[in-house]
Amino acid sequence: MTTDWTLTARTLSEALPYLQRYTGAVVVVKFGGNAMGDDAAMAEFARDIVLMRQVGVNPVVVHGGGPMINEMLGKLGIRSDWVRGKRVTDKATVEVVEMILSGLVNKRIVQAIMDAGGRAVGISGKDDDLMVCEADDPELGYVGRPVEMNVQVLRDLYGAGIIPVVAPVATGMAENETFNVNGDTAAGAIAGALRADRLLLLTDVSGVKDAEGRILTQLSPDEVSALIADGTITGGMIPKVETALAAVKEGVRAAVILDGRLPHACLLELFTEHGAGSIIRSTEPRVRPRGGR
Repeated sequence: MTTDWTLTARTLSEALPYLQRYTGAVVVVKFGGNAMGDDAAMAEFARDIVLMRQVGVNPVVVHGGGPMINEMLGKLGIRSDWVRGKRVTDKATVEVVEMILSGLVNKRIVQAIMDAGGRAVGISGKDDDLMVCEADDPELGYVGRPVEMNVQVLRDLYGAGIIPVVAPVATGMAENETFNVNGDTAAGAIAGALRADRLLLLTDVSGVKDAEGRILTQLSPDEVSALIADGTITGGMIPKVETALAAVKEGVRAAVILDGRLPHACLLELFTEHGAGSIIRSTEPRVRPRGGR
């Protein structure tokens, strides 16, 4: 037992430079995937977010909710059509999307954070015009692309010690428009507008892989572009790395694609030497405090 406690103390001591490194930092976390439907995984994620807040990090959580949306659409008998792998979102569908994301999913995450001892407030991209969108593709209907960001509401919340939890539903440029926004896209746009220190994209894969299937832990924007061009990065990983690249271009210090199924993935990425996924950062020099990768 003494050995166990000694190991815990040593781990905390070794984490000190990284805790100092991220004091006051803004970290945007995109949460989704299988963990959202598992009570134990949700509770673990919430504890990790509360711990981040406790040691001085300013986390902003952005979530998805595709499986829950699919389930409700099925119950309501609303058929989904698809164009190039993306759901066509008509008026009836976007109403269900808003109900599930801003209601059921958002408040479940808020409650989990509060149960873990934190303070959290759930909002959507429509609140205080946080995200204003235009149609991403006319064929897809009410699927939005952020064109205007107003993130002061997030600064006000985390400045007061409250963890913002954001549902990716947004206001349109025209009156009474509501848009569904891809969760990764929303997280990247928010991180860019906040000039966050980190964007963490939690996924159901281990990270970006090379042609031999090995995880690439460090990537520059040029390397990512080359891997897309030669076909190494394909399928669903392309929009994730494109989101990461866009966020870094907007001023995010680094974006990380990491496996959300890994226990304490966010803590491993922030507070250990080697991190937990594929980190994409600009090659342009920036002032970098000690600790962290």
